[in-house]
Amino acid sequence: MAADRCEGAAPTRTPLVFLHGIGGRASSWAAIQQACAQAGYASVAWDMPGYGDSPMIEPCTFDGLADALAMLMDAQGLQQAVLVGHSLGGMVALQMWARHPERVAGLVLAASSPGFGQSGGDFQQAFIAQRLAPLEAGQSMGDVANALVPTMVAPGFDGPGLAQAKACMGSITPAAYKAALSALVQFEQRSALPTITVPTLCIAAEHDRTAAPAVVQRMAEKIPHAQYLCLPGVGHLLTFEQPDSFADALLPFLRSF
Repeated sequence: MAADRCEGAAPTRTPLVFLHGIGGRASSWAAIQQACAQAGYASVAWDMPGYGDSPMIEPCTFDGLADALAMLMDAQGLQQAVLVGHSLGGMVALQMWARHPERVAGLVLAASSPGFGQSGGDFQQAFIAQRLAPLEAGQSMGDVANALVPTMVAPGFDGPGLAQAKACMGSITPAAYKAALSALVQFEQRSALPTITVPTLCIAAEHDRTAAPAVVQRMAEKIPHAQYLCLPGVGHLLTFEQPDSFADALLPFLRSF
């Protein structure tokens, strides 16, 4: 399992592992990793299976993704880490808690949710069909990114993160994208929320139409002692749109334990 980005710091603080969303990559965390390194936190950002140089897993399930994350942590010599997950990455973090809780020192769940429903449901099937339709019509992942990314950021956003998000999503292979979508619609960990005993921060985005603030807030309310905050002026791709604001929200939480 490849870890494309590592940032070193003093080893006395709990290390961080950054988990990207379905259209992200390890490299998308670079600015946030640098801010954390300056504050004394070592970190690793993964390219999930099928992304970058990380080999695909068959089948691509959340149990498989959690096991792949455990293998990455083993390879990096990390017994425990604070898992910082965006969107699909937040779901992987929750699955990691359910499957390997002893490896989790804390959770940061950003623009994410604890369940997507059942893979055979009408909504889930329509979601997959809509997302895959451009590829089946012969378009490239770059075409998909150019059309989809602007709908996922805050209204009117045109900062450098827009091009970065398009480039990240455009670099994903169609096979990896399809596998991630298939896993996404099977995710269900709502029952795990009351069992979480580690410090947890749930971050919502004001203009998020994928994981609405109300969804993130309800998730936080079901996790014992979880913190909740909503970042203003950003959409679902908050880590691309305002990495500095994300880091400013993350660091006080990390200093609290």
